[in-house]
Amino acid sequence: MKIAFVGKGGSGKTTLSSLFVRHLASTGSPVIAVDADINQHLGPALGLDDATADALPALGERLPLIKDYLRGSNPRIPSADTMIKTTPPGKGSRLLRIREENPVYDACARTVELDGAAVRLMVTGPFTESDLGVSCYHSKTGAVELCLNHLVDGRDEYVVVDMTAGSDSFASGMFTRFDMTFLVAEPTRKGVSVYRQYREYARDFGVALKVVGNKVQGQDDLDFLRAEVGDDLLVTVGHSDWVRAMEKGRPPRFDLLEDDNHQSLRTLRAAADAAYGDRDWDRYTRQMVEFHLKNARAWGNERTGADLAAQVDPAFVLRERTTEVGTPQPA
Repeated sequence: MKIAFVGKGGSGKTTLSSLFVRHLASTGSPVIAVDADINQHLGPALGLDDATADALPALGERLPLIKDYLRGSNPRIPSADTMIKTTPPGKGSRLLRIREENPVYDACARTVELDGAAVRLMVTGPFTESDLGVSCYHSKTGAVELCLNHLVDGRDEYVVVDMTAGSDSFASGMFTRFDMTFLVAEPTRKGVSVYRQYREYARDFGVALKVVGNKVQGQDDLDFLRAEVGDDLLVTVGHSDWVRAMEKGRPPRFDLLEDDNHQSLRTLRAAADAAYGDRDWDRYTRQMVEFHLKNARAWGNERTGADLAAQVDPAFVLRERTTEVGTPQPA
């Protein structure tokens, strides 16, 4: 299951995504956590000290390796240099699975221990001073989108992505790559403004969207959120002494998190798991191709000097039982 956490800056989406990662890990589920936010705070939220978090390998700096591995023997992609962030898989492409070892994980993922459990953490890398004026942050997240395009995941397997803040998430097709998107909203007008934007995009592209109300302090806050987001409001989270300790770098054992917050996390997982039954791999592949062709026309063809539409394999549909070389297996 591919799950995104989105919201405006300061809404608490990184904190909630880290809590959800901890919750999934505590159940024994395999988890890959991905920090795709410009601020790169997911590592510290999972308990890493600043030096360890700063030393995490950046996906964006290993893009040539990622492209070369995923290209495999796909005859439609003669060179990794012609791959862009939206390049879809086809026959011969190598695919990623959550429960495996591969060169991409070896180079780009690091294991984080969480109260006896463990998750893989991958980060896009920070937006550095050398990028200012010459680079768009979404070029950093392109590696995440490319990996998601080639990911085959199943029930009870999880990729949790802490997305970039606000409406910047719409700057690429990555927002359509998820089985469930949790939008974290505070009970304020600004807090729900990103929800209104996301709701329209979600409706247009069939994106499953649920709202998590954060920093809810009473009935008035709850009533406000219900009035603003209606049935999309899934659950609310209030003050947490456990989170305050975590933010100071001294998190207690995760089982000491408040009972009502544990219940909220169980509700999030139940909603994500329920989305499994709504998976539509044909639509997923179709949208992947749609965004690839848009990017090819807008800038990809000119940048690579190739007709990137030729990378599309019209007979290929990514499915849960797709093999490494792109051949669908019987159910």
